[in-house]
Amino acid sequence: MKTIFLTLFTLALVAVGPLIFPIAQSGHGNLATLASNALLPSIVFLVAVAVFARRGEAWLSRTIVRGALAGAIATVALEIVRLAGFHFGYMPGNLPRLMGVLLLDRFAQGPSLASDIAGWAYHFWNGACFGIIYSLVLGTRRRWAGMIFGLAIGLGFLVSPVVISLGVGYFGLEYSYGFPITVLLAHLAFGGALGVLSYAFLGPQIDRLISALRGGQCSTCGDMQTVKAGGSLTKSGQY
Repeated sequence: MKTIFLTLFTLALVAVGPLIFPIAQSGHGNLATLASNALLPSIVFLVAVAVFARRGEAWLSRTIVRGALAGAIATVALEIVRLAGFHFGYMPGNLPRLMGVLLLDRFAQGPSLASDIAGWAYHFWNGACFGIIYSLVLGTRRRWAGMIFGLAIGLGFLVSPVVISLGVGYFGLEYSYGFPITVLLAHLAFGGALGVLSYAFLGPQIDRLISALRGGQCSTCGDMQTVKAGGSLTKSGQY
């Protein structure tokens, strides 16, 4: 029960970042307000969880820090594909720049150096959040699962209010057929890199949430976790 609570609480905190942008674009709030009232507090609480978990729940602290690092670095792979698509005219603009303008509430004034920094920082923070989500929910043992995870994020983006707010229609098809292809390829690259990096940083870590919900028993919720896998018991929190 403790593992489930800690995992769900952490997931709730990291979900704030990726969610506030589509919420704002759907007309249910201002991104600058959501960032100050929800995003910043969620980051503070997440840092606190990572720090205090080091004493009794080291597995969680380790997953937060290294999962976030894997997600942030994997965002570089996404950007390589996205920028290539933008170069060839498949994308309508620089999304991190738009996010920065909205974060600093300067839509009328236009972008600035500060808004660009804020937008890119938020973009990479979202990647870090997805890295934590992936590591906690799916684990890191199946590196190929990262690509499926990335495609799921890409599909979610294509049907989100963000795409509609850009004025390019569902899946961005009113802008170009290359729009959805670029988005999916970019997120596939992100997921592939995430699968490899999270495994490299965390080792073959189990899917904590799914294992806990299935009734896996935990003695220390860390290195000595015993879980049931395919009818056999294994220790050290790995399959």
